[in-house]
Amino acid sequence: MEASVFDKLHEECGVFGIRLPAGESGVSADAYHALYALQHRGQESCGIAVNTDGVITCHKDVGLVNEVFTRDVLQKLPDGGMAAGHCRYATTGTQSRLNAQPMLVNHRKGSMAVCHNGNLVNANELRDELELNGAIFHSTSDTEVIAYIITQERLKTDCIEQAVLNAMGRIQGAYSLVIMSPQKLIAARDPHGFRPLCIGQRDGATIFASESCALDAIGATFVRDVEPGEVVVADRDGIRSLTCSAKCKSALCVFEFIYFARPDSVIDGSSVHGARLRAGSFLALEHPAQADVVVGVPDSGIDAAIGFSRQSGIPYGIGFIKNKYIGRTFIQPGQKARQDSVRIKLNVVSDTVKGKRVVLIDDSIVRGTTSARIVNLLREAGASEVHMRLSSPPFMHPCYFGTDIDSTDHLIAAHHSVEEIAKIIGVDSLGFLNVDYLPMLAEHSHCGFCSGCFTGTYPVKPPANTHKLKFERGLSEKEND
Repeated sequence: MEASVFDKLHEECGVFGIRLPAGESGVSADAYHALYALQHRGQESCGIAVNTDGVITCHKDVGLVNEVFTRDVLQKLPDGGMAAGHCRYATTGTQSRLNAQPMLVNHRKGSMAVCHNGNLVNANELRDELELNGAIFHSTSDTEVIAYIITQERLKTDCIEQAVLNAMGRIQGAYSLVIMSPQKLIAARDPHGFRPLCIGQRDGATIFASESCALDAIGATFVRDVEPGEVVVADRDGIRSLTCSAKCKSALCVFEFIYFARPDSVIDGSSVHGARLRAGSFLALEHPAQADVVVGVPDSGIDAAIGFSRQSGIPYGIGFIKNKYIGRTFIQPGQKARQDSVRIKLNVVSDTVKGKRVVLIDDSIVRGTTSARIVNLLREAGASEVHMRLSSPPFMHPCYFGTDIDSTDHLIAAHHSVEEIAKIIGVDSLGFLNVDYLPMLAEHSHCGFCSGCFTGTYPVKPPANTHKLKFERGLSEKEND
């Protein structure tokens, strides 16, 4: 596997939905602005489905929000009273327009648009079951599995919300869903609450979003989070709540607070920015350093660097300038360009680090190649010492619930000690956040956390088969089946 420009975990996607009061229309601009606010959650594809008097129209494609939704496209979108939106990073399913969401389904009881954030652990088994019963799939995404299961249940029930509840008894793993039918907008969160999902309101409109920053972007007020195992229905009669029968311990992905979410979001009662400040403070207490300046790797390392600085008393300095015009989809033609990719994305402020002992704060180390290049940039700029601190524990295990780390093959911490990693990436000292601090990051949160990628202990039994679907493998790979 080729290392990405930045060796980071990638979260699967962001979801959004809005329902205006009866008789009102004009949701396209709100969906567009909300997806812009959620762009950090997925930069491969995006889409918006608009409901106009029960008729659902969808536009989606590969690319960033501003690339897919040009002025002409936005002007051609119908002027509806409901919309569902999605931005995607692929963890299951290849990068293609067919896997872009919302997933639009037409069946004998009507139409349905499905937006999904997360990853099912029994998607392959369900897909096999559906295919053996005649189902034909158009994508390789587990979102289509969810859409099929909900459709099956809808044909046996009187309302779509009951179908969603029934489907939650069959699908397993991580899923925060926004579902739009001809008359209803529905939000659903898996019984463990792996991925965030919140509710907002604005002038009688009901809004669902992965993060509260999307509510801020459209002038909506945060109401509350969707609870684990809850189904929230917005229709002409208002908002109502249903709860699935499964009783599970909540297990929000703790990496939402460390890296995935935007710092200005509030998730399950806690400020993301505040959680990262605390992570930096804990690092300063557990892994102090004799240094002259603390710098953070943009963007998610900056908050923790400020926390480290405040706790340690070592001054905080702006050590890097990030090129904001290059996203995660930045193309790297050729090996030389790949080697220079970090230099293109980051440039050192030499005045901050020259001749100084530097504490370098980042959120994580996955493969280690990018960390080594960043350290080298500091050395070249004249840093006399580099002491690296990470606001997460070492990644030792795969994640099965919505990130792109599905094996230990490329996890440097799974194969090397802390001392060995320090030598490999070229730092004078290295310190990771202790796993015991993780529950303390989200100060006001009332939920539990999943930290399986650090501990190997998962809230849900991992899937037995994590191989790619046969449609995503070449002939040579299939010969080994």
